[in-house]
Amino acid sequence: MPSLVLAAALVVHLALVSPWLGRRSYARLERERDRDGRILVRMFTAWTAELWALAAVALLIVGLSPELDLAGAGFVLPADPETTAGMLIGLTVASAVVVLVTVRMTRAGRPVPGQAAFRAMLPRTPAERRGALALSVSAGICEEIVYRGLLIALGTRVLGLPLPVAAGLALAVFVAGHLYQGWRGMAMVAVAGLGLTLLYLRTGSLLLPVVMHAVVDIRSLLLTPAGKRDTLDGIATVRG
Repeated sequence: MPSLVLAAALVVHLALVSPWLGRRSYARLERERDRDGRILVRMFTAWTAELWALAAVALLIVGLSPELDLAGAGFVLPADPETTAGMLIGLTVASAVVVLVTVRMTRAGRPVPGQAAFRAMLPRTPAERRGALALSVSAGICEEIVYRGLLIALGTRVLGLPLPVAAGLALAVFVAGHLYQGWRGMAMVAVAGLGLTLLYLRTGSLLLPVVMHAVVDIRSLLLTPAGKRDTLDGIATVRG
């Protein structure tokens, strides 16, 4: 019973409270970005702290629930090391290509699809870049624990849902957390989230989704030409 109550509260927060808070804080960032030089650092700090708090609650739910365990929530190494190594190499190469294409597009003055949805979050100072890096890594770890590891396990092991249904509902909640990016940004997040979900279901492990998620967010927030940050238009899966 305690684990069910805690899980229900977490899902309500993820589906309703967190999207509303994220949209409100991002709207404030857009209004005050040029007047308050510390607002982005404070927002990055608050969002990073919330991510780790959510991950801690998710792990507590796993520990309290008799139906759940760490292995079932993705805390295992992939069963096929050779396949995993190949996928990791492929993801690394693909990420490098995306970074190169992004740099070329921005240097040519062409918008990168999707980045306008979170333009106000692009860092301009060393402190903001450190905050963006911390948030990107935290999102990669914590969001995968919560949205892929816990929510899919809750759906299949506690609610008895078919795996595709549980994964689809978890993806929907994940996308809702990016309400601040608007519908266009959420559509891009849905595509990225689907890829992360398929990667998790294919390997049964959170390892590769965590790495890929962090790489995507680092690329979106940090790996852009410093002089053209205000003209960009990309994709970020960091929560809101």
